Amino acid sequence: MNWLYSFSSTDFFLIVLFIALYGLYILRTFRLARQLNTSAWGVIPKFFLRSSYLTLLLIALLGPSFGEVEQSATMTGRDVYLLIDVSRSMDATDAVPSRLERVKYDIQQLCDTLATDRFGLILASNESFVLSPLTADHDAIKRFVRDIRTNKANAGGTDLCTAIELARQKFLTDSSTRLNAKALVLFSDGENFGSCNRTELSSLQTAGLPLITVGVGTETGSSIREGRDFIRDESQQIVRSQLNRGFLQELARDGHGHYIEADANGQYLRELASTLLAQQGVRFDQNSVAASTNKYYYFLIAALVLLAFDLVITVRTFRL
Repeated sequence: MNWLYSFSSTDFFLIVLFIALYGLYILRTFRLARQLNTSAWGVIPKFFLRSSYLTLLLIALLGPSFGEVEQSATMTGRDVYLLIDVSRSMDATDAVPSRLERVKYDIQQLCDTLATDRFGLILASNESFVLSPLTADHDAIKRFVRDIRTNKANAGGTDLCTAIELARQKFLTDSSTRLNAKALVLFSDGENFGSCNRTELSSLQTAGLPLITVGVGTETGSSIREGRDFIRDESQQIVRSQLNRGFLQELARDGHGHYIEADANGQYLRELASTLLAQQGVRFDQNSVAASTNKYYYFLIAALVLLAFDLVITVRTFRL
């Protein structure tokens, strides 16, 4: 037999209080009987009766579980590729401690929130590549994420749309995702130097791949450190990287998805998780599991029956 709950200090206090008060009642009854020169053994049956249904009530409160029943555990599959911009602009500090570090922390929180989903990682820069295929091993995803650094050798500029197309191809060639709910999540400041084919973005809807873009940074922007100095342009002016909200909103619209802007305290993760949870797949993993069931009602019914006897049956306390 298993128990769903355990005794608290309050429960122990009430049990001890019942025993103490009832014991005091029995002692006073026997003392009174001695003064009346009679017997008071009639209180003993009532004591055992009341103790019995109190014990049964306590057992019912503990939630006794025994026996096994077959239950079906159902889970909807969700597969999500996380696309992370690793261009130098993600080192900007208008998100604390930096845009990329903020994204890395938030992705780990997202993995904890969506514990049953599979995630994959794609890094986006002038060239994009898969850092991790889709996996349900969130510890492995977190290890990969912690090691991500910006691409300091990026000379050609960021091409976000290449990363999006790479994710689409990965979904199309992975048969395990065919019936699952799917989504792409792009974390970026929106600075893009590649060309985006609107037709390819529209094809995301056909493949059932909503594109969720997460804007990281601010429109005020920030400079980017390079050693003891800052990154400068050809005229030696300090470069200031800004959030390109309009481009990310356009990407989300063309990809039939949703734009979310990251905030300083990470509250946007709730909206992101809710958006992903709203994606429903058509395949359900059903597994039969043997589980013990709470049989508290057996003990509750027995206690109520004894309580009814206590109310109906009268026992003479004193024999005069």
